[in-house]
Amino acid sequence: MREYTLQAGKVPEYLQLYEREGLEIQREILGQMVGYYSTEVGSAINEVVHLWAYDSFEDRRQRRARLAAHPGWQAYVTKIRPMLVEQRNRILTPAPFFEPELRR
Repeated sequence: MREYTLQAGKVPEYLQLYEREGLEIQREILGQMVGYYSTEVGSAINEVVHLWAYDSFEDRRQRRARLAAHPGWQAYVTKIRPMLVEQRNRILTPAPFFEPELRR
């Protein structure tokens, strides 16, 4: 799970840029998006949260390395970086009774 805190009022601009320039690159390289959300109320406004499923930690490492090396992704990151205030990452493990529907 990755959480971005954006500068106040930048969520719509970020989402438009992501849809236009980042989404297809991530789908191609990372595979299975589990969710992509923005917050509207509460103490965590101006946030975007996204989740991706991987077969293993090594699968994630390899896919993230390919993403980081992609020239289109590098250009996209240069555009969004000024909007970001903070980034947090978590590795989540499904509970034993939860079987996510993965479509690869």
